[in-house]
Amino acid sequence: MDTFADRFVQTTDGLNIYLRDYQATQPSSGVPVLCLHGLTRNSKDFAIVAPRIAALGRRVLAMDVRGRGRSDYDPEPMRYGIPTYVQDVQTGLNALGIDQVVILGTSMGGLIAMVLGALAPGRMVAAILNDVGPEINPAAVAKIAAYVGKTEPVNTWAEAVQVMRANYESAAPGMDDAFWLSFAERCFDVRPDGKIALSYDPNIAAPFGMPQGAAPPDLKPVFQAAFGPIPTLLVRGGRSELLLPEHVADMRALKPDLSFVEVPNVGHAPQLDEPAAWDAILSFLAKVP
Repeated sequence: MDTFADRFVQTTDGLNIYLRDYQATQPSSGVPVLCLHGLTRNSKDFAIVAPRIAALGRRVLAMDVRGRGRSDYDPEPMRYGIPTYVQDVQTGLNALGIDQVVILGTSMGGLIAMVLGALAPGRMVAAILNDVGPEINPAAVAKIAAYVGKTEPVNTWAEAVQVMRANYESAAPGMDDAFWLSFAERCFDVRPDGKIALSYDPNIAAPFGMPQGAAPPDLKPVFQAAFGPIPTLLVRGGRSELLLPEHVADMRALKPDLSFVEVPNVGHAPQLDEPAAWDAILSFLAKVP
């Protein structure tokens, strides 16, 4: 069972940001771990791995980025973007009196870590990137953009499971009904009117993507600035359509000491409790501050 405290901190523009705070259940053995989720997800994504990390002797914080989970929705949707999220992370850590962290970032969470590391050297002492890097596949981004913010609330958990299967079954083939129900429960919430809705503001889609024909920004210098000086583990789903093998090769060329593990038969993004992923995380955390 999860054992965490609910924390709320206020951003510079007045929104309340929620974090799950898992206290270390063994004597402290390292700096805290900050878990940052992907575009449409929330802190519940780390409900399995966060207690495991806390059991290693590290405090773990799992954040609901603004517009997700229990954090406030932004009345100005164009503020939904990496620069704002980085500022919120800094504000949250300052409010909790935390100077340094290891960041575990899934997809968008890894991009937040990348920009934070470049802007605030020394605050992130190590990083785990889950299925993301400075280059990602534009076709996969377009596929995600096609469904973000477009799912209507449903009436039953069975319907919620159908939504999850439609969007993610290619990334998690062969999983049983219990997996899909658990996945749905992490991604949906029951609203006061009894409807079951995805746990994010549909308006996060407003600034998502790039103008047609625009070239993606070159994030390789940001990647090098953020992760070049610190221990970094990259986790890739073996079936990932977002982070391709050639992207991994480029990352390893930019950072020859990059630790790397590939999780077989999993797409974007690994849950991180898969044996290959967890073993790599366990070994990595044993060697970092």
